Amino acid sequence: MKILMAVHHFPPRYKGGAEWETHRRANALQARGHQVRVVSVERIDAGPEQGVSWEDDEFDGVKVRRLSFKMAAAPDPFRWEYDNLWIGDHLSQLITEDRPDIFHLISGYLMSGRALLAARELGIPSLVSLTDFWFLCRRITMLRSDGSLSTLPISPMSCARCLGEEKRRYSLPNKFAPGLMDVFWQTQKKEIGQFEARMNFLKKALSQVNGVISPSRFLQSVYVDWGVPQEKIFFSRQGRDFPDLPTGALGKKPSDTLRVGYLGQVTHLKGVHVLIEAVKRLPNLPISLEVHGDLSHFPHYVSQLRQLIGNDSRIRLAGPYNRRSELTRVMQNLDVTVVPSLWYENSPNVILESFAHQTPVLASDMGGMSELVQEGVSGLLFKLGDAGDLARKLRWLLDEPDLLVKLRAGIRPTKTVAQEMDQLEAVYCQIVGGGPIQIDQLPQ
Repeated sequence: MKILMAVHHFPPRYKGGAEWETHRRANALQARGHQVRVVSVERIDAGPEQGVSWEDDEFDGVKVRRLSFKMAAAPDPFRWEYDNLWIGDHLSQLITEDRPDIFHLISGYLMSGRALLAARELGIPSLVSLTDFWFLCRRITMLRSDGSLSTLPISPMSCARCLGEEKRRYSLPNKFAPGLMDVFWQTQKKEIGQFEARMNFLKKALSQVNGVISPSRFLQSVYVDWGVPQEKIFFSRQGRDFPDLPTGALGKKPSDTLRVGYLGQVTHLKGVHVLIEAVKRLPNLPISLEVHGDLSHFPHYVSQLRQLIGNDSRIRLAGPYNRRSELTRVMQNLDVTVVPSLWYENSPNVILESFAHQTPVLASDMGGMSELVQEGVSGLLFKLGDAGDLARKLRWLLDEPDLLVKLRAGIRPTKTVAQEMDQLEAVYCQIVGGGPIQIDQLPQ
């Protein structure tokens, strides 16, 4: 089967979750005899004044077409973010040349909904894998400009208000006179109309695809409530393989200290500061924290973290690690991992990785995190953004060592990549065969 995958970015320059998930799927499908090509966006600040430039290369055995364009030069940058005619024209040419059996879009961000229309107009079946809230939220994360979470369901007016409040002249009045600003934003017809057009276009694009995969039931329910037909969208958790993971017991190194770990992006929306503050609220106790993640992307935030840590030798910014070759080594030296994200999250890889390494998780009580972590069974939940509540949960683990043993025993096996690929192949076959997705006939 010839498969064309599209994703906003692709390694090695970009190393986010969706990028590596696409890479992993492409490799796994090629190992099963399929032909896979990936198209991604490399730059949005380079290329011709109008249109797209491209370069073909290969990364780790996967053929990649990398696109570049100048978003700022688009006739209507706001619309181009969700309906990029340059992307549509280029994909039409690529699909005409390659004639793939199926088009698989991951996320939608930067590729825009026009990518789906290009495939449909050429009669190519299409599938979407959701990784975030991009179809609903221009900011992707459902986090408002003031750092608060958008309430569900969202509306064009709330989106227009969120965008407007990125500007100081709107954010300050909203802070001091929110009721007055409620009335003001109801009158902003032009801004509201922009988001109505975005919503209508993307709803139509998703309604015309052959299927939508959601990695969490939470994300699935959000998109159904937003308007994606129930019969189009189905739940399929991502699989994870760990070739360096020993069979049987992991062999955690014993310690008299509760060893807490954070693994992931070191950014404000991931809530690393909440975790550090929680540990700081437990002075003179046998607890340590290691923060594993790249420290170079957000230097101002990292500087704030260093100030928060001060001279507390129990807390260490350990820096980046190789997720494929060093994960098991890192996990062997941790008793518990913490996912303190300030947004809903979807199906965090770090939780699945922790479970595969017999490591309980403390997570924010929201969205895809609370779906994966069973309170008192495989981990503990704390109030989102509440360092005090997180500190209380950490203190609980310190006061009751047997609780950690109980939580470790409650962890269930994680889905493998082979199981995920069995499902994905079955979906591909159903779609290419011209029929609807029969969820009850998919491998479990």
